[in-house]
Amino acid sequence: MTESSAYVPPKVWTWDAESGGTFAKINRPISGKTHDAELPVGKHPLQLYSQGTPNGVKVTVLLEEMLATGEERAEYDGWLLPINGAQFGSGFVDINPNSKIPALVDRSGEQSIRVFESGAIMLYLAEKFNIFLPKDPANRPEMLSWLFWQMGSAPYLGGGFGHFYAYAPEKFEYPINRFAMEVKRQLDVLDKLLAKRQFIIGDEYTIADMAIWPWYGQLVLGRQYDAGEFLDVESYTHVLRWSKELKDRPAVKRGRMVNRVAGRPETQLHERHDASDFETKTQDKLNPTA
Repeated sequence: MTESSAYVPPKVWTWDAESGGTFAKINRPISGKTHDAELPVGKHPLQLYSQGTPNGVKVTVLLEEMLATGEERAEYDGWLLPINGAQFGSGFVDINPNSKIPALVDRSGEQSIRVFESGAIMLYLAEKFNIFLPKDPANRPEMLSWLFWQMGSAPYLGGGFGHFYAYAPEKFEYPINRFAMEVKRQLDVLDKLLAKRQFIIGDEYTIADMAIWPWYGQLVLGRQYDAGEFLDVESYTHVLRWSKELKDRPAVKRGRMVNRVAGRPETQLHERHDASDFETKTQDKLNPTA
């Protein structure tokens, strides 16, 4: 089908597993497990099952930032849950019926607690350890507003712009223009905000920053979809300033490495079970000939 051809939707939509481009064959219009697969469990109370996508990076950055403050209760096992069909295994579906990464199990109490959706995980952990929340309760609604802004906006960036610009089997002008316009509007929203503030809610670094940076920060740093020039990201100078500031934080660097399966081998830590893993178990150490 070409862009100029007229598509007439059928009366009842049916699924074509062969269409849809990259990732299409691992998606389907029904929920639930496709196979039985137990999840591994490590030594720490917090068990994270994820992959180093922007949504996964949000949570690992938060956990590494918590550990950097000396909060030992934030120690965690970071298990790679590759989004290649493994998300439909029975064990993962039990902790996230929506089959999306990341998902967390907190085994610190008498009963295990499951938490899914990256924003929910971040809020749960921040409240559990009372860290990276606004010191003044009056600023909490502002933080929550930006946290949920990110949750609501990212589908336009990832599922919309990213899909049609980078992953769709063919390039079509209308959807690319539609979602590029929305992404640029969102970048403009952030740029105007960060022209007046060091961080998202002011002079405090919170989970709102950690949620937004993996999507929009990495976009303007040229790490998303190879679309920097197309979106003219250099023009968003205040977002760039903020993005670079967060990029240089040691905990952010570590958080980006956990459950990562792309990029240079020294930046990939497929599983994380101890702080020393960053020095001894990155892919360049485990497979030096790769």
